[in-house]
Amino acid sequence: MIQYECLHHVSLTVTDLEQAKNFYGNILCLREIQRPNFDFPGAWYEIGEQQLHLIVLPTSQTIRPDKRLSSREGHFALRVKDYEATLNWLKSKGVELLEKPNSISGFAQIFCADPDGNLIELNVEQTK
Repeated sequence: MIQYECLHHVSLTVTDLEQAKNFYGNILCLREIQRPNFDFPGAWYEIGEQQLHLIVLPTSQTIRPDKRLSSREGHFALRVKDYEATLNWLKSKGVELLEKPNSISGFAQIFCADPDGNLIELNVEQTK
């Protein structure tokens, strides 16, 4: 039997590090943290006690050629404090969004994608 403590990190492949860092740092407002000196480019971000690792790999098989937003594609989710504030911030930055404020999941969801099409869900507990 495996006993888990937490989800430590999620890794995503990207093609353009500066473009990705702009999105994750300036648009999603994640804090970049120190990364080991690997022999390939990337960036690490802190999200609470978890991390997001970006790896530059233009030949990645996980980068979707079709960049349309879909809540059914593979994604990771970040819990945010305020749905409307998050929605308004992303709209002010010109980010394409898929809004699901009344999702059957039990939480209000906003889906967006980074410049490479990696999907991100931002959610809050639905108010009843």
